[in-house]
Amino acid sequence: MEDFSDNSSYSKKPAGEVTELLVKWSEGDADALEKLLPIVYTELRRIADGYLRRERSGHTLQATALVHEAYMRLVKAQGLEWQNREQFFGICANLMRRILVDHARTATAAKRGGTAPNLPLDESLTISGESDANLLLLDEALNKLSEIDAQAARIVELRYFAGLTIEESAEVLKTSPMTVKREWATARAWLHREIAGN
Repeated sequence: MEDFSDNSSYSKKPAGEVTELLVKWSEGDADALEKLLPIVYTELRRIADGYLRRERSGHTLQATALVHEAYMRLVKAQGLEWQNREQFFGICANLMRRILVDHARTATAAKRGGTAPNLPLDESLTISGESDANLLLLDEALNKLSEIDAQAARIVELRYFAGLTIEESAEVLKTSPMTVKREWATARAWLHREIAGN
C-alpha cells in the first residue's frame, strides 16, 4: 500500500526557476512554457506513474500519454495565475485525475447496472482492485466533498494525487500545516464513509 504522507520527491533545486517561469508564462511569455516542460517533466511523470500504479494492470493509458494529454490541456487553459511550483503540480495532478476519470467513464459506459465494487481506504487513501469503477467512486465522492468543504477536497488532491507533503499543501493553500493535517484526516474518514455506503 502506498503512503504519500512522507513520499514527496519534488526536487527543491529548480523551485525558484520553476516559479520564475510560471510567473513569466502567466504574464504571456510563451517561451517560458517551452523552457518549463523539460524542468518539470520528470516530476509530471512521477505523478502520472503514481496514478497508473493504482490503476488496473493492462491499463490502456501510459504515463507518457497521460503527461502529454495533461500538458496539452494545460497549454489550452486560460486565465491561470501561477504562484509557485506546488500549485503547478497540484493543477497538473488535477488534470491527470480528470483525464483518468474521463477514460474510466468511457471504459465503464457499456457496463452500467452492475453493483458498485468495494473501495478500501486506509490512512494513505489507497485505491486497489477494479480501478476504473473505483476511480469513478472516488471522483464522485470527491465532488460531493468539494461541495461540502472545498478546501478538504483540495487537500486530498494535493496530498493523494499530487503527492505533496503536509507542508507543501499548506503552502499551496496558504494555511497552516496543522490545518492541513487535521483536514486531511477528516477528509479521509469522510471519503471512507461515503464510498463504503455505495
